[in-house]
Amino acid sequence: MTDFSEVTAKNRAAWDASAPHHGQGDYWQELRAGFADATYSRFDSTLSDALIAAGIKGGRAVQIGCNNGREVLSACALGAKECWGIDQSAAFLAQAAILRDISGHPARFLEADIYDLPKDCPTGFDVAFITIGVLNWMPDLPAFFDAVTRLLRDGGRLVIYETHPVLEMFDPEAADPMRPTISYFRPDPFIETGAITYDGSTPDDVSESHWFIHPLGVIVQSCLDAGLALTGLREFPHSIREVDYDIYAGQDVQIPMSFMLQAVKVP
Repeated sequence: MTDFSEVTAKNRAAWDASAPHHGQGDYWQELRAGFADATYSRFDSTLSDALIAAGIKGGRAVQIGCNNGREVLSACALGAKECWGIDQSAAFLAQAAILRDISGHPARFLEADIYDLPKDCPTGFDVAFITIGVLNWMPDLPAFFDAVTRLLRDGGRLVIYETHPVLEMFDPEAADPMRPTISYFRPDPFIETGAITYDGSTPDDVSESHWFIHPLGVIVQSCLDAGLALTGLREFPHSIREVDYDIYAGQDVQIPMSFMLQAVKVP
């Protein structure tokens, strides 16, 4: 594996710096109020149905790239017997602990780089899940999926619900947002120097972060090479990312906007 530790360290610093912007405002208050109800979930029906079909009820589950823990707690609400979240941002995990205490769910959180998991990291999970905004922060997909596979038991299930890489070809803020402006096969990351926010705000922040485009074929092949057998691949015309991208939905000539990949660890 190429040493991408500098990239992941910069991304961690950027997320830590951005965390205060996410731990305030209407959205944060919505999460706090929502998780006061033990049945509250942030999953849409597409993801909920997939996780239930994968066996999350009564099972052990782990989310890789859990951010503030909202989806780990949602997995608890679906009936997971044990649920862990792994993320390298201590600042976001501090927010996760606040939401966990509000919810009363027995979720657990581990601060770790997926490329350098501790020796005592829990394994043998029945279900692992990855949601929007994780894969594009990963500089090395083969090594990433090797680590994900090690977290699963033999026969354990992986569910990925992510933005479709075709959507990365478009810029909703461009003069002509309907015209592709970015190569699907761009090999180099986007390097940003600003706060990572999703509400349109632009706080003063100079943290450097690296964002990668991974073609769908690379994602699938990396799963296969890591010892996972594909059990499902669906593409959707709806967006699960920032509202700016909603302009690409409902078009006469529709592009794929999100996808779900399901796989099982081969014994």
